[in-house]
Amino acid sequence: MGNRVRYPVPQPHPARLDARRWATGIIVNVPLDIDTATPFGRRVERRLTDELIGWLVTVSPSGAPQPSPVWFLWDTADSFLIYSRPGTPKLRNIEANERVALHLDGDGRGGDVIILHGTAGRSDDPPADRVAAYAEKYRERIASGSWGDPAGFAADYSVPLRMTATGLRGH
Repeated sequence: MGNRVRYPVPQPHPARLDARRWATGIIVNVPLDIDTATPFGRRVERRLTDELIGWLVTVSPSGAPQPSPVWFLWDTADSFLIYSRPGTPKLRNIEANERVALHLDGDGRGGDVIILHGTAGRSDDPPADRVAAYAEKYRERIASGSWGDPAGFAADYSVPLRMTATGLRGH
């Protein structure tokens, strides 16, 4: 161990995942901070802006992780807007346990991994067709799907969710 100092591991409140877990196992409460001066930070910023699909992982009542592909809009430093169909297991899971993770696909070789964790819940955001940045990001996918236009998508995916990220890891 050498001169390595071991600090006590603070325990986060069990109802919230508001901590960043480092490889050392130490948990510290920190805001999400993406350092765009680093290559990793620039990659994270680019992918959160440009990536179309992420995997939102919720926790089932039995404690099992439940990944679901989602469309998302990163619109503040730590906040993501996601829309869901009503009555989905994803919504039931979030209502019972707000702890979530958002994973972006890697490069197929184990690299370019981005994982955010935090909390999610229903929000009072307007319907998807009234959020210009969201409608523009997914314009082509909405047009090529069965919805025809953003209003059709908003009618189908009528439940707005907000994920607040409290941690980031990857490489």
